[in-house]
Amino acid sequence: MKPQRFLIAPSILSADFARLGDEVRAIETAGADLVHFDVMDNHYVPNLTIGPMVCAAVRPHVSIPIDVHLMVRPVDRLVGDFAKAGANLITFHPEASDHVDRTLSLIREAGCKAGLVFNPAMPLEWMDHVLDKLDIVLLMSVNPGFGGQSFIGQALVKLGEARARLDAYEQSSGRRIWLEIDGGVKVDNIGAIAAAGADTFVAGSAIFGAKDYRATIEAMKQAVAAAQAASARARAEQQRRYTSA
Repeated sequence: MKPQRFLIAPSILSADFARLGDEVRAIETAGADLVHFDVMDNHYVPNLTIGPMVCAAVRPHVSIPIDVHLMVRPVDRLVGDFAKAGANLITFHPEASDHVDRTLSLIREAGCKAGLVFNPAMPLEWMDHVLDKLDIVLLMSVNPGFGGQSFIGQALVKLGEARARLDAYEQSSGRRIWLEIDGGVKVDNIGAIAAAGADTFVAGSAIFGAKDYRATIEAMKQAVAAAQAASARARAEQQRRYTSA
């Protein structure tokens, strides 16, 4: 059996903060692969959420990786704090850093996986000169700053473009970079999102607003697996036609 090539990352932005320890334990038990932290500073985005102290408080409650998405400006000051607090992955918006290459190096030197985040209208070219320092690319399918927004359909096109870039890099380097999506991800659209190229899926209200976390996460995983299998069959058929022509 091939190893799982996708991850479900519930965003605690939609969790019940009065019982956060119980919430993160519940999503891990339900099959979550990552815990996603949306960190907002009321400066880069018009909202204020959580910091390293919350990350440190959550860390003993879960064994799965903590995926920290920094929606802050400046970035570098918080990298070390979140790494010490137990973060495993740290992503940031390139326009919020004065020196993108340096920030990626800081994250990796702190022992975390590093990634860039692209807002809906931001071009992907930012990643081209730092692919060797990327472990994950996160595309926003909503405008950052608030939870519970609807998925922006144009993100599917952008996902396809990002997937092509990352696949080409994997073929030349032998190193895989994960492609994450965040915003409006639900059971009824996650299959189409997977078919467009995403392999890591942030979902907030779709999971924490459900009565049964396990059933929701399992439904998402089944939809992603089915979409990936269909895409693989389509690629195989295309290759067969090409070689037999």
